[in-house]
Amino acid sequence: MNLQNPKKFRLLIDQAHEVALNVLRPISRKYDKAEHTYPKELDMLASIVDGMNQGSEGMNAGAAVNKRGETDSSNKNGINMSTALSIIEMCYGDTGLLLSMPRQGLGNSAIAAVANEEQRQRFHGTWAAMAITEPGFGSDSAAIRTTATKDGDDYILNGEKIFVTSGERADAVVVWATLDKKLGRSAIKSFVVTKGTPGMKVERLEHKLGIKASDTATIRLINCRVPAANLLGHAEIDVAKGFAGVMETFDNTRPLVAAMAIGCAKASLERIKEIFKDQLDSSYVTPYLQSSNIAAQIYRMEAEWEAARLLMLKAAWMADNHKPNSREASIAKAKAGRMGNEITLKCVELAAAVGYNETELLEKWARDSKILDIFEGTQQIQQLIIARRELGKSSSELK
Repeated sequence: MNLQNPKKFRLLIDQAHEVALNVLRPISRKYDKAEHTYPKELDMLASIVDGMNQGSEGMNAGAAVNKRGETDSSNKNGINMSTALSIIEMCYGDTGLLLSMPRQGLGNSAIAAVANEEQRQRFHGTWAAMAITEPGFGSDSAAIRTTATKDGDDYILNGEKIFVTSGERADAVVVWATLDKKLGRSAIKSFVVTKGTPGMKVERLEHKLGIKASDTATIRLINCRVPAANLLGHAEIDVAKGFAGVMETFDNTRPLVAAMAIGCAKASLERIKEIFKDQLDSSYVTPYLQSSNIAAQIYRMEAEWEAARLLMLKAAWMADNHKPNSREASIAKAKAGRMGNEITLKCVELAAAVGYNETELLEKWARDSKILDIFEGTQQIQQLIIARRELGKSSSELK
């Protein structure tokens, strides 16, 4: 089976690939060592991406705004697909630098998924980070304790958020908070809090294993007053709908995180194939069982990589075609996250001293890949979501 990339995206993919090789790779090690330093080289690149986005087929972390479940018999490859394919190439260059790109934050995905049309227009061009995780919980987003209390035409937010990607640099932060703790997950809403709003403070930046070019912040909200108009979507609490409205954000972002893992793993695979090119059969004529041990391991990694790529493409295609893709998004994220981590670490192992040395980027790709199996929902959370979808169980029935 050979599923080719859509022809209309080939120029975009080629451009992203060239950017990865000629812009991101040369500065990759520089900003890995200079943690928390903003990569100024990205300003010009971000302007180019903005221009591409104006044509509606560029790279856009916000992905599509199409609501799932709409009836549409057409078969199209849209902004979700083009974004995912672009991200693969950009992370082939450097994952941390991609996450540092202005106006491409994961908070933009929340705006795209949940906001109404007026809000999408108002926040157009805003670089938005996303604040979900709190000290008391990790991947269980329903356990949010940050509160939002209505006060006239405003909401007052109180709480603490950790591991906020681009939390210091972004123009705004999409904060997830609950309107009423007693009502559980159905009362959780998203609020756009612009940079400089009184009561929102960046407490610290985290020192991390990988993606060091990307700033990861801890943010404290103390009586932070936010206009009611900045609550994304509808303010009404729909107990019947529950957490579904907010979870649409993850339906957008999880295939994109899968694409990040696929791009990072692609870089490691290509490098290890180059190192052991004399032991590999480029035509794949030699039977697997007659290959050398190293060749067999590389062939197996290629198969795992291709499987993850196809699962990601399915989830992105479903989003573009208005199909409910929560299950497929979690499958793609779970597979790609695990695959990316396993492949990058295996490539370091096979390359031995060469892979462990900072003269190569193999060790950096291995460090960067770990977060892609953690954020936007850990491996374990994805498997739990998949099990619920397969068995038809609710979150209260299957924990």
